[in-house]
This record gives sequence, C-alpha cells and structure tokens, in this order.
Amino acid sequence: MNRTSPSEVKAWCIERGFHPNKTLGQNFLIDRNILTALVDAVGATAGDRVLEVGPGLGVMTEALLERGIHVTAIEKDPALAAWLRDSLIKDYPDTFTLIEGDALETDWPSILAQPFKAFASNLPYSVGTRILMDLICQPNAPERLVTLVQLEVAERFAARPSTPERGTAAIWIQTDYDVQIVRNVKPSCFWPPPEVTSAVVAMQRHTRSTLPESGKVLLRSLSKHLFTQRRKQLGTVLRKSPAPFNRAAPAAVNIEPTRRAETLTMAEWEALTATLLNEP
Repeated sequence: MNRTSPSEVKAWCIERGFHPNKTLGQNFLIDRNILTALVDAVGATAGDRVLEVGPGLGVMTEALLERGIHVTAIEKDPALAAWLRDSLIKDYPDTFTLIEGDALETDWPSILAQPFKAFASNLPYSVGTRILMDLICQPNAPERLVTLVQLEVAERFAARPSTPERGTAAIWIQTDYDVQIVRNVKPSCFWPPPEVTSAVVAMQRHTRSTLPESGKVLLRSLSKHLFTQRRKQLGTVLRKSPAPFNRAAPAAVNIEPTRRAETLTMAEWEALTATLLNEP
C-alpha cells in the first residue's frame, strides 16, 4: 500500500471496517512533501536508532526504515499494531521493533536504556503534550525530538519570554532543548483532516543548563506552581507559597519581585531555582 495515497488509505480502512479514532488522534499523514520534510528534520542516518510514538499506518516508520534507520515504534491500537507487524516486520526484521501499548503508561527508563538518536512522532493532539513532557523529563531522552502537533501547541513549545503562549511547556522543554517550528501543515495533508492547522516542530538538545538533574526537577515544580497564578507578581506568589517555594528569592538574583512568571528568561528561571538549591 502507498501510505501517502488518500485513495489507498481510505480503501484500507473500508476493507477492514476501520474507523479512525479521533480520541487517539488517528489523522493519517497523506502528503509526500510533508513526510519528506518531517523525516529530513529528524536528522537520522543509516544505523541510527529512532523512537516513534503513534506510528499509525506506518507512513513515517516506513520512510525511516527505507533510509536504513532502526525504528522502535509504540502503537496503542491493536488493529494498527497488527498491520504494522504484517506489513513492515517481514521486510525489516532486523531494524524494526514494535511495542504494542499505551505511550502514557510506558516504562521510559527501560525503553531508553539503549540510547536513541532521535524521537519522531505524529503525536495525538489530545495527549501529545503529556507524552512529550513525560519523555523530556527522562535523563536519557533523545538529543533530537521532531513531532507533528497542533500549531497552537507548537507555539507554546517555542514561546519566548513575555508572550501569551509562554507557560510550563516552554519552560520544561527549553531547559534542555532549542525549539524550532519547521513548517505549518494544512488539514488537507491528513486523512481524515483534523479541524486545526498543524506544525512540524524540531527540538535539539543544548548544553546551556547548569542545573543538576535534581535542580531540573525542582525547576519544573517551581514553574508549574508559578504559572497557576501567572497574573500575579512573583514576589507576592512566592511569599505566600508553601515550602520550599517560599524561600525562593528573586531579588537575590536581580529579578524584580514585581515581574510575572511569563516574563522570565531561561537563565532567570535557572537562577531562581538555584536560590532554592543553594539555601542553607
């Protein structure tokens, strides 16, 4: 089957009585140009290992395998998992590994015990952010992450300080990754078409963070707490917060207490977190 042919994808579904599940984000990519851009953005070459969540009909999986890349894919839907076994494992027995299960319940430390060069996914819109946040919180997360997500979500991942899109997703990702929106993707590039515009997002690990792993955990907790009251001034929120957040000292790192969480740069988030790590 040509996985980017709308007529063949529809025929496959009709033949098997398969109805794409909106809740599971089963909007199958059918645009060859977007597929090529997506796989190119992954940046993997022959022999590299790539982790994929939600392969669906296997359009990106097949494209990666054709380049000699080793793919481990996690698929929740039993019907799609059966199709992937029948259509890909026989052709790529040494380079394709299928894990049938829910990515939300994945044992990430076990899967990431052997390093992956990159993560690639057409993430389901309903749970995609949660899956990605679970992944990036792992010490052995891949150095490059490339995904198709709703454009609104992509803008949150890439949000700069003092923008309305700035929130916990941006802080958590940008602690370790530089984020780039590669290109927008029209609904007509999928079948069935979603109701929103999508985007290809690439995230590349950087080494600017000086926080230990325990500090990154604390930073994530601190940002989650502060963004629950994003309209209030930092000094006010922290002063009335439970321990340990009430011991954070904005003034100690030259941050005006009158500022709000969305205005902080990543360097300022790290500096504020460090006041908690370094307290007596």
